[in-house]
Amino acid sequence: MGIYKQDNNFNSRHIIKQGDNMGYKNKFKSFDKRLLHWFNETIKCKSLDKFMYGVTNIGGAVFTTSFLLALVAFGKSKLRVIGLEALVSLSISQIFVQIFKKLLERERPYKILENINTFGINLKDYSFPSGHTTASFSIATTLALNIHQIAIPILIVAAIVGISRMYLGVHFPTDVIAGIVLGTTTSLIVHFQLLQYIRQLSNMMRL
Repeated sequence: MGIYKQDNNFNSRHIIKQGDNMGYKNKFKSFDKRLLHWFNETIKCKSLDKFMYGVTNIGGAVFTTSFLLALVAFGKSKLRVIGLEALVSLSISQIFVQIFKKLLERERPYKILENINTFGINLKDYSFPSGHTTASFSIATTLALNIHQIAIPILIVAAIVGISRMYLGVHFPTDVIAGIVLGTTTSLIVHFQLLQYIRQLSNMMRL
């Protein structure tokens, strides 16, 4: 009888704990959706429609890759090193983006939520984390670490790219936050652990 009562107590505590976890999870999802709707619906206007649709491309593959390759190809000494460093950070962070997307398989907001403004965008890959935000913060963090004078404005631009992903309804806020963390962390690791090798590579390219 004593063992039976102990088992019942354990099961009760386990059920309560599971219920608490589900409660937190539901609250978190609810907050994620409310914040998304605020960016996608509440502040929506014609001027922001055009601005966000354009600025989001700063975090796209075409712009980011072209910008960094231009720094590497035409930049001198320090700028070439910065371009290489940012290119390494971008490449590593995007590898992790693709890994997480395939592992977690989170659908994009407009595929699972109603009343989302999609702006005609229809992407086939998964949502988590945001690749555009990851790329933007990967490059912005690298630039900020090397050129302190532009740190604040370049990070603001990266943040606007992240906001644009929510405004356009292609990412949840948590996708964007994950992109910020992933892009920033990758760039910090590359800067403080791999920079000496990147400088050596830059010197070899000048020969």
